[in-house]
Amino acid sequence: MSVPNYEQIGNQLKVLAHPVRLRILDALRRDAECVCHLETLLEKPQPYVSQQLRLLREAGFIQDEKEGQNVYYRLMNDEVQSWLGAILDDPQDLTAGPLGHTQLVNCACPKCARTVTALDVT
Repeated sequence: MSVPNYEQIGNQLKVLAHPVRLRILDALRRDAECVCHLETLLEKPQPYVSQQLRLLREAGFIQDEKEGQNVYYRLMNDEVQSWLGAILDDPQDLTAGPLGHTQLVNCACPKCARTVTALDVT
């Protein structure tokens, strides 16, 4: 039986032990999101959100992918996904709404704009 890497696990838990980073990860476990959407969701300025995303990326929790002019962030760590399920509830059990992107009224991100346009057409 191998001994856990306590230092690495401790460092990962330090990254998780921040309410804003937990909210970011909670959003990203549902769907990939861009910085402007996270700014609106968190009601925080872009530099602050970008700083938190950098820390999450450096910890190996998320990765970014460019789509056109936008950069989307996605949760890429299965272990962290399991931790979030244990800490925050399994996203399949949430009654707040379906998995996926949450449309925000004040958000101008492409996903929210696309949802509004689709709603306006019907």
